[in-house]
Amino acid sequence: MLELKQIKKSFGQKLVLKSVSLTAKPGELIHISGINGSGKSTIFKIITGLLKADSGEIKLDENDIVGALIENPNFLEYESAMSNLHFLANLNKRFNEKEVRDLLQYFMLDPDDPEPIVKYSVGMRQKVGIIQAVMENQNIILLDEPTRGIDQESIGLFVAMLKKLRQQNKIIVVASHDQISELKYDRQFVLKKGILQEKQK
Repeated sequence: MLELKQIKKSFGQKLVLKSVSLTAKPGELIHISGINGSGKSTIFKIITGLLKADSGEIKLDENDIVGALIENPNFLEYESAMSNLHFLANLNKRFNEKEVRDLLQYFMLDPDDPEPIVKYSVGMRQKVGIIQAVMENQNIILLDEPTRGIDQESIGLFVAMLKKLRQQNKIIVVASHDQISELKYDRQFVLKKGILQEKQK
């Protein structure tokens, strides 16, 4: 379970998050919309510990593992996709080569391609970013503008993957300023003027 209570965050004199509360349960697919700069990425950075909230509370269960794609993913630019994913998964001693190879092939990327990631297109980099967010069997998955630069066929693959992860009882939170029409969310929120409000169905 993921729970945020009254999260606030400022950068200097600018108040970005005024009141952010959210409870997400296993198997839920949640969407957060908001204009660029509204603070969607900031919420994800606070959940993952990359940023510290000024006030408020974050609750995770003891066995929760968070996977995240936040903003533009950073990589070892002169290493291959497989080398990058091996390095990232090994940080937590959770590298599963078969799982990583399968995910790369699923997204039409060659796991044996030695080409460095610096030569990848935006969409290809984004696919590798999605893979690193799910490859360690994470049960809380945060995806920030996940379909940026991705072609329509790959968006279809992405949607199918999220449906499967949802069936596996994962918590999935997608933040984007535009909708992915193929996805049917359990709940939708709008982040506006630092306040997270749930849309009424």
